[in-house]
Amino acid sequence: MLNTASPITAPALPAACHAALAVDANQRSSQRIADALGLLADTLAPQRRVVRAGDAVYQAGERFASLYILNSGFFKIVNLAADGREQVVGLKFRGDWLGFVGIATGQYGCDAIAMDIGEVWVVRYDALLAACAARPALMGMVHEAMSREIARDRDSLMSVCTLPADARVADFLRYWAESLAKRGLRTDQFTLRMTRAEIGNYLGMTLETVSRSLSKLARSKLIHFAEKGRRDIHIPEVNALSDFIQGCLAPSSPMLQ
Repeated sequence: MLNTASPITAPALPAACHAALAVDANQRSSQRIADALGLLADTLAPQRRVVRAGDAVYQAGERFASLYILNSGFFKIVNLAADGREQVVGLKFRGDWLGFVGIATGQYGCDAIAMDIGEVWVVRYDALLAACAARPALMGMVHEAMSREIARDRDSLMSVCTLPADARVADFLRYWAESLAKRGLRTDQFTLRMTRAEIGNYLGMTLETVSRSLSKLARSKLIHFAEKGRRDIHIPEVNALSDFIQGCLAPSSPMLQ
């Protein structure tokens, strides 16, 4: 006889399982970053440079000679627009590389600015090439870093081009929190290293729109401000930001009030 019973479908994973999977993925990412830094330290003995908020790792127009790997701190990439305005075009965290754009042109095309106290490792490009020839694993690590940078630039462009203002700010906060998680740092509460104006500059929004969107997210209890300066952000559940972003993309989705 034919079996007319309904097909058996796998039950949805409970929220606790999703959380455990996310923790495991973040632990692997944190270990990958630590392993990559260890390989660099052992192979190239890079020069270590301590920077403070406002220090430039390099500036647009400088001759390209080295790549920079971030061991700690937070950094922004700033480009000069045709009309003279500064435009924030990238954010960098521990384990990220700086300076790839200089390989093609022979000079750095933008400014890399520290947003906090941090440590940068300086690796001469010629020394890196020689080491990669002898250590295939090092070459693979460089290619992986380039690939991640391309993917992040694509995601950033998609956010600016397709998301409404409130979802764009939520996506920015989610990206910051997830970047911290991948580096073994707490995500439920952190200090934004950018002003409202800088966030707006990065997201293609006005300062006023950023402030309104943050206030709406706070009223909906997706985020909380931990102190009067409103730079310390508490995120009760990062996945709730993801749900909100998806809701904004759904047809006739209600906006935050």
